[in-house]
Amino acid sequence: MRNLIHSMALTVLIAPLGAAAQDVRLDAPQADEDLQTALSAASLSLDLLRDGADAPQDYVAAARADYRRLLTGLYSQGYYGGTISILVDGVEASSIDPLIPRRSVNTVVLSVTPGPQFTFGRADIEPLARGTELPEAFSTGQSAQSDVIGDAASAAVSGWRNAGRPLARTDGQTITANHPDGQLDVAIILAPGPELTFGTVTVTGNENVRTERVMAIAGIPNGTFDPDMISRAETNLRRTGAFSSASVIEAEAAAGTTLPLTIAVVEQTPRRVGAGIEYSTVSGLTLSGYWLHRNLLGGAERFRVDGEIGGLTGETGGIDYSLGATFLRPATFSQNNDLYANALIEQLDEPSYFERNATVEAGIVRRIRDDVIIEYGVGFTVGEIEDDLGSRDYSLFYLPLEGTIDRRNDALDATSGYYTNLSISPFLGLNGQDSGARIFGDGRVYRSFGQDDRFTFAARAQFGSILGADAADVPASYLFYSGGGGTVRGQPYQSLAVDLGGGDEIGGTSFFGVQLEARVGVTDKIGVVGFYDTGFVGADALPFDNGEWHAGAGLGVRYDTGIGPIRLDVATPTSGDSAGQSVEVYIGIGQAF
Repeated sequence: MRNLIHSMALTVLIAPLGAAAQDVRLDAPQADEDLQTALSAASLSLDLLRDGADAPQDYVAAARADYRRLLTGLYSQGYYGGTISILVDGVEASSIDPLIPRRSVNTVVLSVTPGPQFTFGRADIEPLARGTELPEAFSTGQSAQSDVIGDAASAAVSGWRNAGRPLARTDGQTITANHPDGQLDVAIILAPGPELTFGTVTVTGNENVRTERVMAIAGIPNGTFDPDMISRAETNLRRTGAFSSASVIEAEAAAGTTLPLTIAVVEQTPRRVGAGIEYSTVSGLTLSGYWLHRNLLGGAERFRVDGEIGGLTGETGGIDYSLGATFLRPATFSQNNDLYANALIEQLDEPSYFERNATVEAGIVRRIRDDVIIEYGVGFTVGEIEDDLGSRDYSLFYLPLEGTIDRRNDALDATSGYYTNLSISPFLGLNGQDSGARIFGDGRVYRSFGQDDRFTFAARAQFGSILGADAADVPASYLFYSGGGGTVRGQPYQSLAVDLGGGDEIGGTSFFGVQLEARVGVTDKIGVVGFYDTGFVGADALPFDNGEWHAGAGLGVRYDTGIGPIRLDVATPTSGDSAGQSVEVYIGIGQAF
């Protein structure tokens, strides 16, 4: 025996590694496109080929494993009478001794005869909670795909969990393949378990964040078990940024009529310093930096200081400076409320005005749902302005109110859904200045169609208004301009304002803008875009009167990086004397909207 072991070891040492398999192929001529895709995805041998593996023993092991994997692929598409043969250099893989090394592997042929596709005969799950919706595909006459059975069982269990029975599980199943009729009979029995309430909550893993704050942020209520509350608790904890991971673990057994829970967290490093460099063809070079503390007072409070210098080498007037600090305390008054306090000093050197200001603001961010947010608070701002109306100072108290509904499927590259935001800020002018309100709204909608949704239509509308105050009595940054990447591409940055005559101009007290895009995916990574933008700026409180329109259009290219597309847009004016006479270029990360 010892000599045999030494002989095998010597063989392993002197045997050449061999070359990569010259030919690994799937031979399933009777399989349709969906089944071909499922089998290719299931095969470990094909994975090795795609990864460029070159060890012969890896191919032998993969071929032996592919019997079960290909069978799973057949079941996933509803084929329960298929046959599989896997030949490695002409030898059935199941008969090859995996302990004997091979010098080379030249061919691996995966031969699959799927047989007939089965349909569901009997498709029963019981008992079901009231209101449970099973997948439509799990019904008599539908293709008997194995994944559909799993989905139906999961939906049935989820129905009982949603009804306050967290220990619901499958308690038995009978699956019978009726080969003469080509049908699969499925009967699944559920054990709903007792109705339970939330029980004792234990926190583990926290070192610097206080236990009572972890529980307050999670916000798990008393009362009947609800899986949505579990998901919301995990989301609330992760949103703070204080934890690298956070999960709520349910006990495997009830404690009387309650279900004990464990909140398991892993804390992030509390401090972080960062810096950034950005370049835009419009705003030029921007330098930024920040210092962040994720757990300032031991309750997952976030404190951040940001500094930024922008407008270097840009076309937006001059150099802008800002320095700000933000404090955020999660779970204030309730799990859905975050307390915020901001302070900011900045200088804005824009084409039509120069402004320095200081602002302090505090308020509440309330999450009605994960995609519905309301913010409200109180603020004070003071500053000085120089524009074509002259120099003046201002002081304002204001009450910011903002609501956002974000139901896009991807914030950086949306292909479906919609987004709406509305902000209303009543303000009280001091030192004889007018009082009024600033309103601004932004709505976006996305619709996709065609094969793999490669065609996307995106539309955006914006509007703004200053009510109750003259342009001379509000900060220049409250007024509205049009032109540039955020409003009308092709037109110079903030080129549309209110003409005062004699070459003087000022921002408008009303604004309306529309951006339309047609996006086409050329490949999985590259897309092209055609767009048309138009904007209006007026001197009255309501848009469409006592003002002017302008427009622009162009073409763009997108390259998908996996975290958002790189955007390149080239546009030209389509209105006014400069129509078609100039070109503006825009580069950025993410879609234009």
